[in-house]
Amino acid sequence: MAISVKIPTQLRTATDGEATAEVDGDTVGEVLDALYERYAELRSRIAEDGGLRRFVNVYVGGEDIRFLDGLDTAVSDGDEVTILPAVAGG
Repeated sequence: MAISVKIPTQLRTATDGEATAEVDGDTVGEVLDALYERYAELRSRIAEDGGLRRFVNVYVGGEDIRFLDGLDTAVSDGDEVTILPAVAGG
């Protein structure tokens, strides 16, 4: 099952400049694991202690997974997952 993952600009150095990746998985966690297998550096940039870093947001079809089932959120063929690190500044 192909899931499209959108990679934000600030993480593209970890994905060889790729803006999107097509991976397989039944849950967001499986999708991210597939990304980590392809782009090993990405894990250290967004994951921590088996979960996501505090300031990394992940969306499935525009819905924040924190308000769904987290990394266990189901995905279906053709879904779009977006990784979006929070940006702070002033």
